[in-house]
Amino acid sequence: MKNKFFIVYVIGLACCLTACKNDLASTGSEILAPEDGIIVIADTFDLKSRIDSCGAIISSPDSMLLGEIETDYGTLRAQILTQLTCPEGFKYPSNAVIDSISLYFHYTTWVGDGKSPLSINVYEMDGKQLNYAKTYYTDINISDYCSRTKSILRNRRIVAASEKMDSLANSSGIYEPMVKMMMDSTSDFFHRFASIREFTDQDSFNEQFKGLLVETDFGSSTVLNIKDIAMGVYYHFTYDKQGKDTTVNDLKVFYSNAEVRAVNSIQYVNKEDLLNDLQQDSALYNYIIGPAGIYTQISLPVKKMQQSMIDHMIESIDAATGDTIVKRPYVNLALLQVDIENVFNGATADKTHNDWLQPAPYMLLVKEEAAERVLKGEMPSDTCALICGLTSGTDSIGDPIYFYTYDLSTMLTHELREDSIAEQLDLLLVPVTVTTATTSSSTSVISSVKESQTLSATVIRSAQNGLNLKLVYSGF
Repeated sequence: MKNKFFIVYVIGLACCLTACKNDLASTGSEILAPEDGIIVIADTFDLKSRIDSCGAIISSPDSMLLGEIETDYGTLRAQILTQLTCPEGFKYPSNAVIDSISLYFHYTTWVGDGKSPLSINVYEMDGKQLNYAKTYYTDINISDYCSRTKSILRNRRIVAASEKMDSLANSSGIYEPMVKMMMDSTSDFFHRFASIREFTDQDSFNEQFKGLLVETDFGSSTVLNIKDIAMGVYYHFTYDKQGKDTTVNDLKVFYSNAEVRAVNSIQYVNKEDLLNDLQQDSALYNYIIGPAGIYTQISLPVKKMQQSMIDHMIESIDAATGDTIVKRPYVNLALLQVDIENVFNGATADKTHNDWLQPAPYMLLVKEEAAERVLKGEMPSDTCALICGLTSGTDSIGDPIYFYTYDLSTMLTHELREDSIAEQLDLLLVPVTVTTATTSSSTSVISSVKESQTLSATVIRSAQNGLNLKLVYSGF
């Protein structure tokens, strides 16, 4: 099952990333090739669509959101709870002196104007510990983990677009903005942490230091995509080198990474009001808002499709029994093109409040009944889900257009051959983050699919506004 999904994804993504003309746009129900005992039919089916909403989503961020932003798609607030890694068995030299402790935040991008300040606060977690084995959701109750009484750093004001770049480039050769925050050396936390002289293992470290709460208390027009959080402890020690005391300055870094637990708390303020507002446009447009858990449901009239196939696949009547002989149907092509309405093509400096949220780079189309399993890590087959990247092309007059394109032929072939099927098949459009790996044959395959925790807004045409399914099927 996994391999089948991988192959379809690789081939499908290559197709999705190439603009194509839809030769079926004007095709009605049409028999294309009745000779040779093969019937090939092209048809177009109207769909239904509606905005759908779930609760909180699983928090498994590759990057973490931090900040607050007011957009046309609601107000989002994002905070971070994170543990820090402990170097197992690490021990300071016996005469080491802690000179300073700093926190570092690397962010890859931001959403918003980037020029308005925001203020960062950091607290020591003093409630529950994060459990590495537990699944956390974005509606995590912060107060269960942090009382905000143990302040580490307060009111570090930054401007996202003007922070210094790190002196070291990342793996892609890009220099990322870095925020450095130095702790007060007179604080309780500084003295307590500096007094810990060795770290036996991660569990014992977590008992002494449960982690950090990072949040903002000022600014509502910028959200950072935090890639890395780290705490650097600068210290010095002396040793005897050929009868002379020699001073060594050193640094120990405690990272927030995959070895420990980090949870992104994300709240959409007045989400129900937002849903009501979006529903007002549902006759023309549907919405997929991430990571708000707002999706679009698309319903395929599979019962109607099946009956249409049966009607066109009748070959003859058995003279002996009087039974109708029906050819076995096969779906050759089932093209669903989801047209995008809100892509911004201007210079970044020209972005306005209305352009801050852009369409998701990757969109999962998944059977509604399988969505929870897939988003929890199950790798599905192409009978269950498909992924497409945001695709660009041109319309009939040469203007740019953007869309996601899905070929549902395998899914529908499997569905329509069932003896008993429901009136409709419900599918969800969900923004996702895709991780790929390279096989021994140098083929790129999907290794994981997670619901995206990057801010996005995807506005699509509704079923009442041109969303339909182009179907080509045959009988043998």
